[in-house]
Amino acid sequence: MRHALTLLIVLLTLNDVCAQIRIEVIKHPKFILKDSSLFISGTFNNWSPGEETFKLTRRPDGVYYFDLPDTLESFEYKFTQGGWQIVEGYADGKILPNRVYNKVVEDNPHLIRVVIEGWEKQPEYTIIVDKVPENTPFDASLYVAGNFNNWNPGDKNYRMRKQIDGSYQILIYFNGDRIDYKFTRGTWKSAESKSGGRTMANRVTLRASATGKIRAEIAGWEDISGGLQLYSIYDLLLLFSVFQGVLLIVTIPTIQEYNREANRWLILLVGFTSAILLIKVVSAYPEVEHTLPKLQLIPDFILFIYAPLFYAYIQRLLFRSQNQLKLVFFVPVFVQFFVYMIYFLMDQPMFQAKLIEPESELRIIRFCMGSLALALNIYYWIKCQMAINTYKVNYQNSNSYEQNLQYLNTVLFIQAACLVVWFVTFAITGMAEIFDWQISDFTDVSIDTLWMTFSVITFFLGYFVIHEPDIFRLPQTISQPHELTKVELDHQVIDYLNHIGKDKEEETIENLDSLKEKLTLYMEKYQPYTNPKLSLVELASRLKLQPHILSKVINSGFGMNFFDYVNTYRIDEFKRRVEDPQYKNYTLLGIALDVGFNSKTAFNRSFKKITSQTPSAFFNTLKE
Repeated sequence: MRHALTLLIVLLTLNDVCAQIRIEVIKHPKFILKDSSLFISGTFNNWSPGEETFKLTRRPDGVYYFDLPDTLESFEYKFTQGGWQIVEGYADGKILPNRVYNKVVEDNPHLIRVVIEGWEKQPEYTIIVDKVPENTPFDASLYVAGNFNNWNPGDKNYRMRKQIDGSYQILIYFNGDRIDYKFTRGTWKSAESKSGGRTMANRVTLRASATGKIRAEIAGWEDISGGLQLYSIYDLLLLFSVFQGVLLIVTIPTIQEYNREANRWLILLVGFTSAILLIKVVSAYPEVEHTLPKLQLIPDFILFIYAPLFYAYIQRLLFRSQNQLKLVFFVPVFVQFFVYMIYFLMDQPMFQAKLIEPESELRIIRFCMGSLALALNIYYWIKCQMAINTYKVNYQNSNSYEQNLQYLNTVLFIQAACLVVWFVTFAITGMAEIFDWQISDFTDVSIDTLWMTFSVITFFLGYFVIHEPDIFRLPQTISQPHELTKVELDHQVIDYLNHIGKDKEEETIENLDSLKEKLTLYMEKYQPYTNPKLSLVELASRLKLQPHILSKVINSGFGMNFFDYVNTYRIDEFKRRVEDPQYKNYTLLGIALDVGFNSKTAFNRSFKKITSQTPSAFFNTLKE
């Protein structure tokens, strides 16, 4: 009866084995890690070295086995002790090639018996944490996670041992040239952070520079805030910029007769920028970072959206262009959206792992997107600079006074500073990847500087909206030329010259000499140049000429643009009044303003351009 029962058990076991591919480890060397187990890793589980579902079972006779489905025709595999840091090798510690299973060539495809000769000899490192934050729970367990254990934050094999002196230590084995790691208290929510609670970059130790002992100090924990240090000064400044943007969105529409076409784009630009800055700050908050990690990808969309929006604003502000913004400008952001959609739909744990892994494809994609965006932003910056230069040239052909566009130049200067920081950061990051430089601190500072500099633009626009709202207004519309008064006509004039005037550009002007004489007599008799806001359209209406005719008379007849032509009369009148005794109590600036200049800067610049000397030098000459 006893023999029959034994035979029955054997038959049942054989039947079970025949339905599977059983792999047995009949002999193995001593485990390196205490209380360790054997794991199988291969092409059938994406080479995961320590997955619990692929842990071998130990029989009473000491044999380890694992069953795979018999549907597998062929695969490659290896045995580990839970991670690639301890993987099977030859008896002398050299690397063992992958084992190969092929159902066709195996003697018994349902039962594979193997012997592990030894463990691959790998460099060993002792990681020592000398200091932990004071707010660390007294019963906390510390773990180290990195590229040596598939970034498992609570791997029991990598739990650090507390020493009698209060430090924590662990011995790890790793054959890579670079160790990327981080300390945790068992989960990514409780990972180490900077002293203020902000997320810190992965730690890096290069094999070439390692001495066998790696010492570190932990500054803070992501899940244990430092009270008032929750938001750093950096975060507060970004939040102030967001608040400033909200004020601008409310304030700009309240400006009377504001330039609706341009300022719609400005409101859209400021609103989008403020929203991105807010998400940037919120997504860095540890609780949000672990609850909604995908939120960290949202700020990347500013890379391809900001520049086209700002260019559209410049076009509407300076030229009141009615052309719709071409959708081709936003093709890059559409591509970025569809690429990122893969990660938005990804499981959260897998996405978090890709954020942490230094060599994940997500990091490569973000780096490539950033490089492309840098080139695109430089292109739009050049186009904006060219647009402003074109506007200035056209403006001087239609107005006799300088318009304060310094705020646009300042914004472009800030943008240029951002582009420089951006370029330097990407260049050094690329070189660091090639030469294995450790630049995590530099990268953090550079990125913070870039966002901080970028946020200044909102502060700057807010200042000009509050202190110089005329820049954001639309000049009054006129109906008939003879009804013109002393109002700003900048945009109407430039549009007229750029569009209407082109249709009659080839029209010949008869009696050019008589028109020159008529213009000269009018300028000398009525002195219209004393009006600081004198424009080409206004002067043409007084002479009962079409603006493009008057422009051609000045350009062809006198060889200068309207701006220099009018300022020549102002400077001549200035010189006359300086020598006139009745103006002896006037200051030079007072006389300059009285003859039609709208500012000291405009007077000095025009005087130097036309007379080749400064007003002070001219006055000293008179004294001599």
